[in-house]
Parts: sequence; C-alpha cells; structure tokens
Amino acid sequence: MNLSRIIFALIFTFFITGVLFPFYWMVSSSFKSYAEIGGRNPVYVPSALRLDAYKELFDPAHKSFQNFGTNIMNSVKVSVPAAILTVILSTLGAYAVARLNFRGKNLMVNGILLIYLFPGVLLIIPLFAMLAQVSTQLGFDVQDNLSVLILTYLAQTLPVGLYMLANYFRTIPSEIEQAGLIDGCSRLQVIWKITLPLAIPALVSVFIYTFMIAWNEFLYAFIFLNSNDLFTIPIKISAIFGDPTPRPHVVMAASTIMTLPIIVLFLAMERYLEQGLVSGGVKG
Repeated sequence: MNLSRIIFALIFTFFITGVLFPFYWMVSSSFKSYAEIGGRNPVYVPSALRLDAYKELFDPAHKSFQNFGTNIMNSVKVSVPAAILTVILSTLGAYAVARLNFRGKNLMVNGILLIYLFPGVLLIIPLFAMLAQVSTQLGFDVQDNLSVLILTYLAQTLPVGLYMLANYFRTIPSEIEQAGLIDGCSRLQVIWKITLPLAIPALVSVFIYTFMIAWNEFLYAFIFLNSNDLFTIPIKISAIFGDPTPRPHVVMAASTIMTLPIIVLFLAMERYLEQGLVSGGVKG
C-alpha cells in the first residue's frame, strides 16, 4: 500500500468517525441514566438499554408524559404538504425559467437567488406582518395555524426547488419537447408526459431536500406556534431542553426519533438522489 492510499484511508476514517460518532453518542445517550450522562467521566456504552426516555415521550402512564406522537404528526402535517407544494410550484416556475422567454426573466431568476441568500431571520418580521394584514382581511388566525406555517415554509423551500429544477430542466434536450408540440401536445401535456418522467430523479431530490428543511425548521415554528398541542418536533425538543428539571436523555431520545425519518428517506431514495444530483435528463 503506497503513501497516498494510507493518507486517503486516514482522512476517510477521520471523516466517517466525525459523522458517525455524534450520531452514536446521541442514540446511546437516549438509553443512559441521568448519572451516566451527567457524570464527570464520559460513558461511551450505557450499562443497560433503559427505555425511560422513550416511555416519557410515548407512554401516557408516565408521570412526565410528553405526548410526543402528537408533535411527530404536527411535523408530518407541515413538512409533507410543504414539500409537495414546493415540488408542484417549483416545477411550473422552473420550467418557465428553463424553456420560455418572457420579459423580466433574468430579473426573476436573480431575485429568486437573492431571496435564497437572505437568512430566514431577516424575512420573519415582514412575512409575519404581511400575513397578519391578510389574516385581518380574510378572518383567520396567524398564530397556531399549521396551514399558515406551511405557507411560511414555502418562502424558504421554493427558491431552493426553483433553482435545482431549473438547472435540471436545462439538461433535457429541448428537441424532445419540440417533437411533442409538433405531434399536437399542449405545453402542459409536454410537461406531464415528457418532461416530468425524465425529471423524476430531480423531483425526488427536491422533495427530500425541501422536506428536510421543513422537518428541521425551528425559527418560523417558534414564532407562529404557541400551543403545546401544535408544537412541531424541534419546538418540543427545545421545550423539553428548557424544562426546569434537566432530562438530557429525553432530549437525546427525541432527537434520535427526529433524525430517523430523514435517514430512512435518504436510504430509500438514494438511487434517485444520485441521479438527480449528478445526471442529466438523458444520456448519450
């Protein structure tokens, strides 16, 4: 084995350890006792697989029952619609950017990129004020409204979806779509029958990426949600962490549960993710 391979193996091992060890520490800490977590000497392997933290999250008979299943469902109710709406709206917008010529096209594209560069904390105040004005006119509540929260997430996910899909649509030869138009298809039929089947890897990539953004989002949910029954997972974890009685093993258990759906989704859709990120619409 030459020196370059040894160096590569060392660097690879270092990065793998840096990624996997924090995840292992989180999972193992969810089974530890408070003494093992808070002790002066680190405990790398829990003495027993205690389920106390998970019982507190899910067992109604527990004295500190957290009703964590409701928080999981709240995150699902927000993240899945936000990801689906992002895919639908960004597909139409990205196709227009990639294929159609219209006045103000470059300005719109640059505006999308500009919005994406702004951190969410700068948009939260004007977004909240705008929604408050609209809610006054239409008669709905901005606070504790999961539908409103979904709309706020679109401000973060749509620029990502538009940017990713526009670049992917440009890799699909326009001659294929022109042939469909010549055969009598409308523009929407071309998108549905020709472009979307070729863009499935990109659509899956956008769905997973935007789902992950909505699933992990904290700031907007923290501002728009006040009721414990409507808290998403990140807000609930923050509430448990801020409890006067410290329970780090419960925080670790909740964090483990929050991480697992993302890992499963990535592993299940790995093939589509790879194609969506590195491949074009057709090969040859």
